[in-house]
Amino acid sequence: MSFLGEQLSATEPVAPLPPVQAEALAIELERVAGMAIYARSIVTQNRTIYFLGKRGSARYLCIVGVGNPLPGFTGETSSIEIDGVSASLQVCPASAANAHALREHLPFLKPQPVGLRKSIGCGDRLGVATPGHVRAVRRGTMYPAFAQQSIREMARTGRTPQEVLDDAMWGVFQEGWREGYGADADHLKTTEDIERCIEAGFVLYTFDPGDYVDDRADEEDVGALRAKVEELPWDEIETSWADVRRRYLDRVLDVGNFAITFDEGTLLRAAAKYGRAVIHTVQLYQHLAGQSGGTNQPYEVEVSVDETATPTSPAEHFFVANELKRLGVQIVSLAPRFVGRFEKGVDYIGDVAAFEEQLRVHVAIARALGPYKISFHSGSDKFALYSAAARVAGDLVHLKTAGTSYLEALRTVARVQPALFREILAFALERYERDRLSYHVSADVHKISTVVQHLNDRELQNVLDSFDGRQVLHVTFGSVLTAKQATHEGEYRFRGRLLEALQDHENLYYEALEQHFARHILPFG
Repeated sequence: MSFLGEQLSATEPVAPLPPVQAEALAIELERVAGMAIYARSIVTQNRTIYFLGKRGSARYLCIVGVGNPLPGFTGETSSIEIDGVSASLQVCPASAANAHALREHLPFLKPQPVGLRKSIGCGDRLGVATPGHVRAVRRGTMYPAFAQQSIREMARTGRTPQEVLDDAMWGVFQEGWREGYGADADHLKTTEDIERCIEAGFVLYTFDPGDYVDDRADEEDVGALRAKVEELPWDEIETSWADVRRRYLDRVLDVGNFAITFDEGTLLRAAAKYGRAVIHTVQLYQHLAGQSGGTNQPYEVEVSVDETATPTSPAEHFFVANELKRLGVQIVSLAPRFVGRFEKGVDYIGDVAAFEEQLRVHVAIARALGPYKISFHSGSDKFALYSAAARVAGDLVHLKTAGTSYLEALRTVARVQPALFREILAFALERYERDRLSYHVSADVHKISTVVQHLNDRELQNVLDSFDGRQVLHVTFGSVLTAKQATHEGEYRFRGRLLEALQDHENLYYEALEQHFARHILPFG
């Protein structure tokens, strides 16, 4: 009996095959399916073999089974014979419908809640990075959220929540990852956004009430703060200003080795700055709970107040977390605005010792009021901080990355298609001043434009190692990916060529991602 025949005779789920056996089986399956096979994707159970194949630039879900074809999948079906036994071969496009059906047959492909496990979010703006993320995660101890994208990024890339989740799932399947993964609907601001992500199957919902944070409160006097506090709709959060004063004033609030204290001014400032953000978060949470309850879909919540003009003080962190807890909002992580600058695409700018000192208090609050994890947004490439974060937070850490995978894609393009990279860079330089407005960045385009013309093709990827180059390319992703051809209406100017280059050199891209993400993951264990 052939090795393929032996696998088809298995009635119980088969553990992932050792690499040598997986490659041998892939060779047999290539002859059956007529396409290249990703050996790590092979799954055998109930006399059925599932695997992912590639023909040209297109990927296909293939299913070989004894007896009748499996229902629920759409594609081409043919009859084959293996070792004298009649079987079927289903070749199915990597569509949303087939992704849904596959998750029902292989439950490890369904996103799972992350919980309090030490974790990393792996954003992917192109939908092709997950195999590289998987390879990096295998080298460390962080639980992955392979599907992660903010609503803002989805709008700028023209992707839907379903596409984000499905693209990650196909990458998980391709690499044979069976250890579970999360799916983070990031920076949600409205109930409509929540509903779209519930429908897609996300399990982690990151609420961003930043539009309701009053940054002016940091500079206002007590009289102005008191007026703002008196105008807050306290009935919406089942309390009053008098009750708030009784909860916080003239008390020492112990959080481990630290004590949080509020005087009148500190409490007024915290309430004026974050009161409406708390109210909005409660409204989002209640809507999520109500909608998810009807679907029996698991969910967990992160709250992000990182995209604000001023740092979140320990007292303000305590106020926000304590009020959310009082109102029944259970969070798995919280992202404060830290001291220093967390700019996109580059390392931390600031005093590392001051960051670590404040982080200790933030972690102590998270342990006392949760426990919940401290989440690091704009966490990509903050290499100066990872050792301190690992040392201070332990397992109560979630590191969120996004644009750095796109930058590694451009690095790959610079190596294999330098002319295309030059086009993208020139366009990004034109778009930077407009696209930077919604990001914390400080790149100087002139430092790039005056240098790039003197770089030969081999030196081009050095742009990805410079502060200014990384930021210019990081924040212009939406313009690059949605730019249309001037002469061919409806056709993208860069997107197709960019994806084709990555598909033609996928292992080069995966290797770049693995090495880059290992630098993020390994400091945490």
